[in-house]
Amino acid sequence: MGALVPAAGGEFTPPGAESFELPPIFLGVTKPMLLVVLSVIIIAAFFMLASRNMKVVPSKFQFVAESVYDIGRNNIAREQIGSKDFRPFVPLILALFSFILVNNIFGIIPIVQFPTMSHIGFPLALSVLVVYPVYHYVGFKRYGFTGYLKNQLVPPGAPKPIYLLLTPIEFFQKFLFNPITLAIRVFAAMFAGHLILMVFTVAGEYLLLEAGGALKAVSAVSFAFAIVMTFVEALIQVIQAYVFAVLSAGYIGAALSADH
Repeated sequence: MGALVPAAGGEFTPPGAESFELPPIFLGVTKPMLLVVLSVIIIAAFFMLASRNMKVVPSKFQFVAESVYDIGRNNIAREQIGSKDFRPFVPLILALFSFILVNNIFGIIPIVQFPTMSHIGFPLALSVLVVYPVYHYVGFKRYGFTGYLKNQLVPPGAPKPIYLLLTPIEFFQKFLFNPITLAIRVFAAMFAGHLILMVFTVAGEYLLLEAGGALKAVSAVSFAFAIVMTFVEALIQVIQAYVFAVLSAGYIGAALSADH
């Protein structure tokens, strides 16, 4: 969990944004940095071990790996990009989905208990430095500079006077807002979810240790809510990884589509 704020002088101090600012472990390296590296190792080891001795009748481990691959390949890449163009982008979409999923799930794993994507820098880097360049690059490559800009900024079928209004809106949406909102979605969900878990956990601990009389029993309610919210958070973590991958594939598909 984040850096929990202890009660000061018997008063309850709820966790806030400062709880996500973790001190460096060594040489400026923080816990989220280590978790990002750990997630890459986990994902690489998972797929390498699952594909080492593949069988026609898959083992449970192989079945899980194939299911994850199928989600990235067919449910996301093929559906959003199209059956004609999706294949070159399967590794990217699968990597984005797996990477965000593992880093999100870190938030509910005992001891680790920190979702890496609750630090805005990580989803922003994925969006601005990975997804954003890719989908604009493939669009420019297919249609050329002028053709791609025309596809993205000039809505087909709109009256010409409307172009003066819609073109600036389309420009800001496609070239500025899309990468930012893509990052903010997963960041906001992970930040808010982890903060809620911290509030219920710290409140339960405070009531149990500091409150008097019957209020101590209320700590059980707070802990119960923390447990329930952990399951809810687990669902949200999976959904947010899926949404990020779907939107990324959708942007690529839109860049490749001539009639967008």
